[in-house]
Amino acid sequence: MPLRLELQGISKQYPAVKANDRVHLKVAPGEIHAVLGENGAGKSTLMKIIYGAVRPDEGEIRWNGEPVVIRNPHEARELGISMVFQHFSLFDTLTAAENVWLGLDRRLSLAQVSERIREVSGQYGLDVDPARPVHTLSVGERQRVEIVRALLTDPQLLILDEPTSVLTPQAVEKLFVTLRQLAATGCSILYISHKLDEIRALCHHCTVLRGGRVTGEVDPTKETNASLSRLMIGAEPPQLVHRRVEAGEVALAVDGLTLPRSHPFGTTLSDVRLEVRRGEILGVAGVSGNGQQELLAALSGEDLRPAAGSIRLFGQDIARHSPRKRRREGLHFVPEERLGRGAVPTMSLAENTLLTRTESVSRRTGWVDVHALRAQAQHLITRFKVKAGGPDAAAKSLSGGNLQKFIVGREIEAQPKVLIVAQPTWGVDVGAAAQIRSELLALRDAGCAVLVVSEELEELFEISDRLVVIAQGRVSPAVPTGQATVEQIGEWMSGLWPGAVPPGEARTQEAAHA
Repeated sequence: MPLRLELQGISKQYPAVKANDRVHLKVAPGEIHAVLGENGAGKSTLMKIIYGAVRPDEGEIRWNGEPVVIRNPHEARELGISMVFQHFSLFDTLTAAENVWLGLDRRLSLAQVSERIREVSGQYGLDVDPARPVHTLSVGERQRVEIVRALLTDPQLLILDEPTSVLTPQAVEKLFVTLRQLAATGCSILYISHKLDEIRALCHHCTVLRGGRVTGEVDPTKETNASLSRLMIGAEPPQLVHRRVEAGEVALAVDGLTLPRSHPFGTTLSDVRLEVRRGEILGVAGVSGNGQQELLAALSGEDLRPAAGSIRLFGQDIARHSPRKRRREGLHFVPEERLGRGAVPTMSLAENTLLTRTESVSRRTGWVDVHALRAQAQHLITRFKVKAGGPDAAAKSLSGGNLQKFIVGREIEAQPKVLIVAQPTWGVDVGAAAQIRSELLALRDAGCAVLVVSEELEELFEISDRLVVIAQGRVSPAVPTGQATVEQIGEWMSGLWPGAVPPGEARTQEAAHA
């Protein structure tokens, strides 16, 4: 039987970096094949070449034993290749069903596509409402749309770029069952993930990239996390250093925050109460789409509807303060969506520094000192080990993990009194994730109050001092991380903590608020 896919000598040069350098890759029918490498190793570029979104400079692609030239994603889909991108390729103004419909056989009606979405999302445990506009979806919900869209094409090769980065552990298990079922039917799967446990549990074979070159091929089931990490980054990830820090005064307090949903598909926040103290990290766990977006918008100042007194910073009422004013008062924010919210894709890293940092702007004249701005961006690149073509590189030219390091670094360098971070290590390799988590711990040790919203329970257990859960717009009581278990937090993510409003009653109350 011929190989499903074979790459021979694939190379791709960009102005600042050689993304792929004579890459060879073989994938058999029914094989789940991991592609492993640190951020900037060339994984996403290679996948885009296979999918026709990027043209290689040299090399050959063989599909089912025959040489092919894939000029665009449409031709890739015609061959039977589907891809789930790490940075989503969805139109914000269209519904989930309309986005899926664009990539399918047009002989199907929109109503038929909507019905198929309901069937597939129910079958695989990927909750997707076909009628919801994409701009109302969280990152995790958008990822579900991408996965369902790919599954509906009945692919011979499915490419998944960080598919579980914002899925809950339960959803990950359901996805793995789906992928094993697909592989059993002969579908090949190319799987990119920085979660080494996932690769060892799921994949049959693993190709390792470093600096755009293949540096190894292994059977991941016979490897350890440490050995895979050494193959990927040349060393084991640094161990986090935890110091016992006595939490200080309340820095950020949310008291009775209630907000009707701002659109028909949003989540109503109901009597949200939490507090973050100086010198502690409070983790917020929850399934995507349970009010995280609404809570973050209220805390960052994007939503100015909260009642007076419901959000306080060191005792001062900031419920109606703008994001800029909150930054001046010491509250900084890292949004979950890197491109479009955390950074402007077409702007340079230096220009993106200006979005939240104004040290290079003269208070007297208002003019930007371009030299100082570029130096500031270069300092961030150097300190946070960002792989980029310098301060003039466009944000969109960076890999997801490197852009994340730059954005997180930009806010950490501001020396905030309170830092709110959403999905701090989404799509980030093990070395970079350890670096970001270490920086957050150092910030906490320096007396900053840190609020981390993440759908990775492992991450929250690793860095948080206390945990709360958000479910259906309500927030659970806080529990010290040392006294919590994954099973307990998983149960609370269904809204079942002591004294909680039952889920059915919660939905009734939310409807009344709407």
